[in-house]
Amino acid sequence: MKIRILASASAAAVLSMLGGAGAQEAGQAPVRSEEPEAQRSLDKVVVTATRREESLQDVPLSVTAYQQEALTEKGIVSYDGLARETPGVVINQPTANFNNFTTRGIATNGYGANLQAATAIYIDELPISSNGNSTILDPTLYDVERVEILRGPQGTLFGANSLSGAVRILTKKPNTKEFEASALVDYGLTDGDAFRQRYNGMVNIPLAEDKLGLRVVGFYRDEEGWVDNIGTGIEGANSLTSYGGRAILRWEPTDALDMQLMVIHENSQPDDSGLTNPNRGEFVRLTDRPDLFQSDFTTYNFALDYDFGFANLTSSSTYSNIDGKFIVDLAGTFGQLIPFALDAVGYDETFVQEVRLASADGGNWDWIIGGFYFNKRRDITYDYRSSQEFLDTRGLTGLPDEYYLRFTSYFDQFETAGFGELTYRFSDQFWMTGGARYTTTSVQSFTNEGGYNSNYLALALGGATNVPITVFPVAAVEGLKVEGDKLSYKLSASYKPVDNVTTYASISTGFRSPVANARAGAVSIVNPNDLVIPNGAESDSLTNYEVGAKGYWLNGKLAANVAAYYIDWQDIQVQANRLSDQVQFATNIGGAVSKGLEFEIAAYPAKNFSFFLNGSLNDSEVTDVTPTEAAMSGAEEGISLSFPTFQGSATVRYDWRMGGETDAFAAATAAYVGDFPGMFPNVPGNPNLVAPTFDYTDAYTVVNLQAGMSRDQWKAVAYVENVLDDSSITYVHPEAFLDGRYARLRPRTVGVRLSYEF
Repeated sequence: MKIRILASASAAAVLSMLGGAGAQEAGQAPVRSEEPEAQRSLDKVVVTATRREESLQDVPLSVTAYQQEALTEKGIVSYDGLARETPGVVINQPTANFNNFTTRGIATNGYGANLQAATAIYIDELPISSNGNSTILDPTLYDVERVEILRGPQGTLFGANSLSGAVRILTKKPNTKEFEASALVDYGLTDGDAFRQRYNGMVNIPLAEDKLGLRVVGFYRDEEGWVDNIGTGIEGANSLTSYGGRAILRWEPTDALDMQLMVIHENSQPDDSGLTNPNRGEFVRLTDRPDLFQSDFTTYNFALDYDFGFANLTSSSTYSNIDGKFIVDLAGTFGQLIPFALDAVGYDETFVQEVRLASADGGNWDWIIGGFYFNKRRDITYDYRSSQEFLDTRGLTGLPDEYYLRFTSYFDQFETAGFGELTYRFSDQFWMTGGARYTTTSVQSFTNEGGYNSNYLALALGGATNVPITVFPVAAVEGLKVEGDKLSYKLSASYKPVDNVTTYASISTGFRSPVANARAGAVSIVNPNDLVIPNGAESDSLTNYEVGAKGYWLNGKLAANVAAYYIDWQDIQVQANRLSDQVQFATNIGGAVSKGLEFEIAAYPAKNFSFFLNGSLNDSEVTDVTPTEAAMSGAEEGISLSFPTFQGSATVRYDWRMGGETDAFAAATAAYVGDFPGMFPNVPGNPNLVAPTFDYTDAYTVVNLQAGMSRDQWKAVAYVENVLDDSSITYVHPEAFLDGRYARLRPRTVGVRLSYEF
């Protein structure tokens, strides 16, 4: 049935393209712009990485921009596709709804429990990145204006947690002039029998011409899994259902005023984790119940733009909430000796306000000033469980149910900032930019009264039978308030030796918010001599030194971007785990250095032929760590950070005219990611013992093929993802509590995408 659906969709797509089309004439080329492709790609791509519209070529930082057409053709609907085609970036994706970008090697592992992500993620004006062990939305990338990936610290314009870069997902605004509609359907088969269905649609309605417009986008994804859970007995356990959409109402009452109200809702419900245990099989995992990392996200945004003539005022107010489930089997901590699991349910409530004033284009001076306010409250219910069957078998009594530890806590996090940038153009060939941002942050954790703890772990691990479990209350605790203030700055100089080449040199800084440990001061019940949980981690800081060049040559047949950088990272925030009971905590250690080179090349050697190449070389390592810090974190001087030495991708594409009005293309992409360590090598608290969880990812290459046709408003694309059916390990979880700690590449997927635009 699944194959018949795929075949029917493919046949319908082909017929819709070919109806009435004649044979291709020899040497006939597709209709193309007369302007050289490379010049179009650099000169005419407009980005807002500097909070104002600016040509990609003139932005004095390393930026990769993706338009919606490219995303659709390549089937990029989420973060993993972006990361594989962006130099200097990898995605750490243990399973659905865990999405941490690493940029330029700034990571100690791919998880970072309790730590703010080092690369900020934005949907328009809303920062949605969070700390490493919370569910982080992977928004569907449909009907977006553009995705911008900014490499290097963006502390001046994007705040505290853009330590190493920022990912910006910019949605399309409603068109108040014309009716528009589009649809995209994607059917695929993974591993021969796991059926993937993706549906996307958009309708744009001008309610009052030139004044009022409504744009509505919806999506639904139903994807069968390919990882078998031998504990639950479910084959293809990691299935995913995800749905949602956004509605944007835009009102332009005058030529100067533009107001927009947006609502986004996305609900992502994976049935189980995709993490595997290689000792049990290639795509095999073991838990007593499904691990659930689920997210339900809603946001409301009101944006206002007013053109004063001399400057443009922008105000953005956003309220959002996320309900997240973190339900995970922890029995791997003790080698499956006893049942041990956590059912955590969290609720985030966030308010973000930004106001900025940017000068009008023209003249020698460009400036921008603004203010920012951020408040997030996170409430979490922690329920640690055994199993009733185990309790009955051992004769362990005294618990009200299967849960041996229950408590609730919450965090309050605040950030306020003032920022500004100033550019002076000495001439059309030379300009300089300086900017600064002063930020104050605070975070405090609270434990609520009303929960309970017990000596279950000690009794269960000690083999006790037929004894009552001692239960004692959890006291209310007001945690330490961790505060910080930082000044971030940026200075850059740009020079155009010729019109088609831009060079730049820059210094920029960034930092992350401080972290408060929820269980600060807690002593291990399993081993009272183990580490006492510290209060938290102070802000870390980073300085990036960078030079780069962007240009096009040979009448636009060749384009290239290149950037070299040196990064000094100090007071590194790290995640560690207490050995005896695997309690997570955050702390600081000395410093690290990351240095590297990034490049992007586009070549058009013939009218129908194009070639794209990008990559990054990186050398990042810990350079400064005291014996105490090494013992606490498991780090050593000279060890590598969690980033490949080399990663990159190459795409070759051929376009031709099939006859009539039907255009066709064929493309192949190969993406390579080198291996890298999943964590620091040693056991926290025991620097002389290599951690049993220490391991490397695999070096791997993913090859994707695509071929498609377009006619009028229709487009059909057939594809094969992971042609070589590579099952390499892409991620190693740093913590011992999981039985399955390895993520693998998705198996070969064959499918077809059919789209329509009206």
